[in-house]
Amino acid sequence: MSDSITVTIKLFAGYQEAYGVEEIKRAFPPQSPVTAVLDQILQEHPELEKWREVTHFGVNLDFVSPETTLEDGDEVVLIPPVSGG
Repeated sequence: MSDSITVTIKLFAGYQEAYGVEEIKRAFPPQSPVTAVLDQILQEHPELEKWREVTHFGVNLDFVSPETTLEDGDEVVLIPPVSGG
């Protein structure tokens, strides 16, 4: 059993602006919840903390709860609030 899993994180809106790219890859311990992705991003970019409570999660094109366990190779989407225009 591996001591880490790797996920691809698709970035949108403010998250994409903070990183300057559309996606990043990150490693996490096995059995990590999807919220660990957001925790790591907010640690790297504390200015995004204001989005913590309003961000929803998607894994492999499905909306998921924050407690959903990540699997190696998952594609995670952080869905921030968006405004029309």
